[in-house]
Amino acid sequence: MARSVSELVSAANESVPKISPDEAQRLINKEDALLVDLRDPPELTPGGKLRDAVNVSRGMLEFRADRTTPYYDPAFLPDRPVILYCGSGGRAALAGKALQEMGYKTVYNLGGFKDAVEKGFPTEPA
Repeated sequence: MARSVSELVSAANESVPKISPDEAQRLINKEDALLVDLRDPPELTPGGKLRDAVNVSRGMLEFRADRTTPYYDPAFLPDRPVILYCGSGGRAALAGKALQEMGYKTVYNLGGFKDAVEKGFPTEPA
């Protein structure tokens, strides 16, 4: 049976824990978590990105996270915590579920860029 995007995001949200900006900062500082901005490059222009985030467009995430592809990014390690965010949190949920299916053990959804900034997460130019 076909599922809507809303249903897919809802199922992903059940699997990928949402965290606060404060918890994300703690994981970055104490556990060397990888912070990933899933937005496409044009989305970064107006406000930059969260500080220390690596930008990987949602469409390239699995390729960057898989050691067997020529696009692999060595910042991605299955045992390293990964924190994902996007414009509103939907892509982060779906991406988190995909990483879990690829064997990534600790994956979190920070939600949307704007919400993180409003709650005090520092930014930097993209």
